[in-house]
Amino acid sequence: MSLAIVYTRAKCGVDAPQVRVETHLSNGLPSLSIVGLPETAVKESKDRVRSAIINSYFEFPRRRITINLAPADLPKEGGRFDLPIAIGILAASGQIPSAALEHTEFLGELGLTGELHAVQGSLPAAIKSTEAKRSLVVPPANVAEAVLCEQATVFSCKNLLQLSAHLHNREVLTPQRAEPQSLPNHSYPDLSEVKGQALARRALEIAAAGKHNLLFCGPPGTGKTMLASRLPGILPPLNQQEMLEVAAVYSISQQKQQRDYYQRPFRNPHHTASAVALVGGGSNPRPGEISLANHGVLFLDELPEFQRQVLEVLREPLESGEILISRANQQVAFPANFQLIAAMNPCPCGYYGDLEKACRCSPDKLQRYRDKISGPLLDRIDMQVTVNRIPISALRHNNQNAESSTTVSQRVIQCRKIQLDRQHSANAQLDNQQLDKYCHLTEKDHQLLEQAVNQWHLSSRAYHRILRVARTIADLDGAINIDRRHLAEAISYRALDKEVT
Repeated sequence: MSLAIVYTRAKCGVDAPQVRVETHLSNGLPSLSIVGLPETAVKESKDRVRSAIINSYFEFPRRRITINLAPADLPKEGGRFDLPIAIGILAASGQIPSAALEHTEFLGELGLTGELHAVQGSLPAAIKSTEAKRSLVVPPANVAEAVLCEQATVFSCKNLLQLSAHLHNREVLTPQRAEPQSLPNHSYPDLSEVKGQALARRALEIAAAGKHNLLFCGPPGTGKTMLASRLPGILPPLNQQEMLEVAAVYSISQQKQQRDYYQRPFRNPHHTASAVALVGGGSNPRPGEISLANHGVLFLDELPEFQRQVLEVLREPLESGEILISRANQQVAFPANFQLIAAMNPCPCGYYGDLEKACRCSPDKLQRYRDKISGPLLDRIDMQVTVNRIPISALRHNNQNAESSTTVSQRVIQCRKIQLDRQHSANAQLDNQQLDKYCHLTEKDHQLLEQAVNQWHLSSRAYHRILRVARTIADLDGAINIDRRHLAEAISYRALDKEVT
């Protein structure tokens, strides 16, 4: 047979669309051409494949070889197609049997010696191959990632010779399996290390319980960053589906792989980060910080120091939970289901409103500083909490009575379970119909909320976010309905709105 079809997977965001590698051998002058919208790295595979086949003691056909990567309108990039191209040539020339190719997909970059090297995106490929009811062959370096999909049938081989022996049923490869693991033992910073700051600790717990966005505002040295770094330690653990989605994003990125995929991501980009670094992009789009923080926390320290146009790109992902990057030849969607926590000083010098140190900033300077954060972005932050200075005398005493992250986490997990059982989502993701159904207020409570909205000139979005926070406070309290104290506490977490008014 002079025609062979091999299945593989392309990389398109966190998706892995199927690619058919069609190899045809015909009479004519010896040549090798690759069609189907291949990029430079794919075109260069012809030289890697030729050397790999020859150095693996196979015969490279002296015929006219045409390789079509279908569908032709899907861009193909990287060295991931080396292995399927080599398998296609060997199958078309009759050097390996083609019977097993129908139920197997191949992924890997070839060295000149025939060795298989790692590629990006093996986990999305494993997920999609499982849906197509095919097994997947990957390089050894990609096994640990691919087997995270527990339903996948994953084979690993070191080189072309070993894979040929497997296809000939001489030395059959053993399917790889993920090693059984118990619940991870994370070494998050503990909340008990935070001395004082009862209000900020309470706000952090509420934010974790309802997945609310949170902004800490206060003088330097009051523990804003310290508090933010404790948030992952009190969040519920990732479930299997969330873990796969987190691992899939890291699989296609150039970031160093996470040591523990069951650990919620905590991303802390520097304030000099560009908009592309935050949302992702490039000629071949790659995920940015908001996608790497998927199902985790994105912490923006010194929020007003970020460029305003950089912060504005957060507005749509905060509402939709995904980021869509469009290029001339493709459109890629990355997940962005993250929880935003930010910290800022009240003014450039940092001491506006401080009781112990006078502020040196003029009103114009203060206003320019605050204007770096737009109203629409501030509107999307559910809770805005002032973090005040702690007296030195309080820092001298041991914090023996402070609750640990483990204790707080138990309440957060129980509260999140209430929400999932009730509406199958966290309170921060309640839609308008669910708000009407689960956030019922009495007439007097409605009047209180309307009074706050009118007095501080809040938007409808802020109105709904106050209701969501109040629902979370009620859930932490074990209450079926929202009452006056829950609503009043939720309203109190709009500190910056009050100051602007």
